[in-house]
Amino acid sequence: MQLKIALLAGDGIGPEVIDQAVKVCDAIANKFKHDIQWMPALTGAAAIDAFGEPYPEKTHEICVSSDAVLFGAIGHPRFDNDPSAKVRPEQGLLKMRQKLGLFANVRPTFTFPSLIDKSPLKRERIEGTDLVFLRELTGGIYFGERGRKNGGNTAFDTCTYTREEIQRLAKKGFELAMARTKKLCCVDKANVLESSRLWRETVQAMEKDYPEVEVTYEFVDAVAMRLVQWPNSYDVLITENLFGDILTDEASVISGSMGLMPSASVGTKIGLYEPIHGSFPQAAGKDIANPLATVLSAAMMFEMSFGLQKEGALIRKIVDQSLSEGIVTEDLVKGDAKAYKTSEVGDYLASKIEIYKSSPGEVF
Repeated sequence: MQLKIALLAGDGIGPEVIDQAVKVCDAIANKFKHDIQWMPALTGAAAIDAFGEPYPEKTHEICVSSDAVLFGAIGHPRFDNDPSAKVRPEQGLLKMRQKLGLFANVRPTFTFPSLIDKSPLKRERIEGTDLVFLRELTGGIYFGERGRKNGGNTAFDTCTYTREEIQRLAKKGFELAMARTKKLCCVDKANVLESSRLWRETVQAMEKDYPEVEVTYEFVDAVAMRLVQWPNSYDVLITENLFGDILTDEASVISGSMGLMPSASVGTKIGLYEPIHGSFPQAAGKDIANPLATVLSAAMMFEMSFGLQKEGALIRKIVDQSLSEGIVTEDLVKGDAKAYKTSEVGDYLASKIEIYKSSPGEVF
């Protein structure tokens, strides 16, 4: 199969973790007889330095001509520490989502048996956790009217949603719930916000089209509490942009490290796959960053953009093997065990894929 993939390494540790994902993808392609055409492009601070903007038209053209986008991370301290900066790396991410029509962020949270005690939560609270957030990406307060008034002493940001924006996100949520345990939770603040009331009434109107799905409605503050009390009680959750941004970061640490969780941003055509962590500039260039979230994002890419389920499943199997054998970076090391470099973990994963032989009748 021919696979045309845009490669956006981005900033900070982005290039390092992307390099490991490429190793793994190339090993998968070799094993399953695929042909990957990698198409590198700049975004974030790297693109600002080269082109003066964080998501240049050249990068966009490469993305739209590809079958999928594999993305690293965006962000640089020189912009974080300058409140007056007119152009910021993160603006490239928002622009990319909008121009590519990536309206749904798919953020799974699950646990690894070998790392269950790395979680900040008690074992009995998190065992069996396997949930997915669908966060709306191109509407809400991040894209609403904003500004200053009263001589700059008053600031405002406006949260605006249309029924159509809610319907298309909720549709993906219902479809995902049908493929899983048929449980869907709509997260809002309908007791206070008019935009949340539109969310709730829109989803309620869609229930009749999915009679097998059990739908619940919870306020965002209640979900924030339950995520640290009983995360394994959730399956599929849908919510708006700001709430989803906050709750998915909260959920991400359940596994024990932000360096473990993958994500996908999808719309009607192309999909973008990225780790949930940021650019972690303090670790950039040190070969210590955890590449597993990026590698698992590549697994999601094989499955969701190309329908290659065996390929994605094999990547996850080998990642599980690396964790159980302790071939991990310093953030996951137990006791006095050896910490492996980012590149060493990538080499291990690729080599294990290349020599892997499935058992008769094995189903990934």
